[in-house]
Amino acid sequence: MSPAGAGPDASHATSPEPVEVAEVRRAVRRLLATHDPATTARIDFLRAQFDAGLAWVHYPVGLGGLGAPRALQSLVTAELAAAGAPDNDPRRIGIGLGMAAPTILRYGTEEQKHRLLRPLWTGEEVWCQLFSEPGAGSDLAALGTRAVHVPARGTGQGAPAGADGARAGEWLVDGQKVWTSQAHLARWAILIARTDPDLPKHRGITYFICDMTDPGVEVRPLRQLTGEAEFNEVFLTGVRIPDDRRLGDVGEGWRVARTTLMNERVAIGGGSVPREHGMIGVAARAWRDHPELRTHDLHQRLLRLWVEAEAARYAGQRLGQQLAVGQPGPEGSAMKLAFARLNQEISGLEVELMSEAGLAYDDWTMRRPDLVDFTAREAGYRYLRARGNSIEGGTSEILLNIIAERVLGLPPEPRADTDAAWKDLPR
Repeated sequence: MSPAGAGPDASHATSPEPVEVAEVRRAVRRLLATHDPATTARIDFLRAQFDAGLAWVHYPVGLGGLGAPRALQSLVTAELAAAGAPDNDPRRIGIGLGMAAPTILRYGTEEQKHRLLRPLWTGEEVWCQLFSEPGAGSDLAALGTRAVHVPARGTGQGAPAGADGARAGEWLVDGQKVWTSQAHLARWAILIARTDPDLPKHRGITYFICDMTDPGVEVRPLRQLTGEAEFNEVFLTGVRIPDDRRLGDVGEGWRVARTTLMNERVAIGGGSVPREHGMIGVAARAWRDHPELRTHDLHQRLLRLWVEAEAARYAGQRLGQQLAVGQPGPEGSAMKLAFARLNQEISGLEVELMSEAGLAYDDWTMRRPDLVDFTAREAGYRYLRARGNSIEGGTSEILLNIIAERVLGLPPEPRADTDAAWKDLPR
């Protein structure tokens, strides 16, 4: 019998926390007790947070995690923010966090994980992605960058061992990559290259980690519609990559790359954000601040887009819950598709609402920004930059194919190049 006046929920209110929650809370308290955010240097705090297993709580112990449920990361974030702790500036290192890290965790050797994940998470080493090429954008598997294995002396001419075997020799890489965000800032790159032109295009690819400071790596700015050189083109000439910087088995690069691409689309279009976050928030504020510019047509369009943005936000939360119990799937492609369409429609609405002021542009100077910030610039910038949302991270046309085939179960489009050797494909 419950104590007098306790009420029916008293036993629930006093029940202990789940073991995982209590463990994470204790880890947070220990971190704050030994590293006061008010007196600890930012980088020292971030390193300590990683070492305490509070970088990615769902990662293994020793790799920035506690082996706890992924959903508990929000608890860590909230408690550290309340204590005034610094974050790792995730917008600046998004490629490393959202794409490289989960791929390294899944396919990397223990040595690779322990060497790369900590400075990746703290932001001490920035990452970029060397995937797309001038002749292989939407059809990424058609890439032509070549990696030729050079055996170590005394080991003969055989191919290198698989991921679980001894690694020997190095790879000589030549080719060109394009649309490479942050290549001018990056220390490391995730790279896919063709290692066997005699196989069909999806089967002759291998996945590497490229040191952007190595000889033969040349980064050139690629000026875009906004006037900035946010992207780059990267030329690889005789770049030598040791075989111990390979991720996964030789010839299995497409399978590894699919893990990266699925995580990329989730990182771009998914995630849990507050109401009126991002572009819809900017448009809604412009509507409230300028009643003199309102029209009935713009009002109807704003209402529709606001509802669609809310639906996308809730879908992102649902996707985050799915990620808490497994790897990302093709649903991330749908989120990224919705993100691109909404950003373009909302930015167009804002420009129309702002009338002449919406056409203003603050600075066309060619510069190389550290990150993309849609909300800190004017309407004209947002409109132009949003054009790229339907290209980066997978074109909208390719994402529609993925959704059709892998979500809706529709038959794939007929392809004549599926079984042909890459070297025999027309170019």
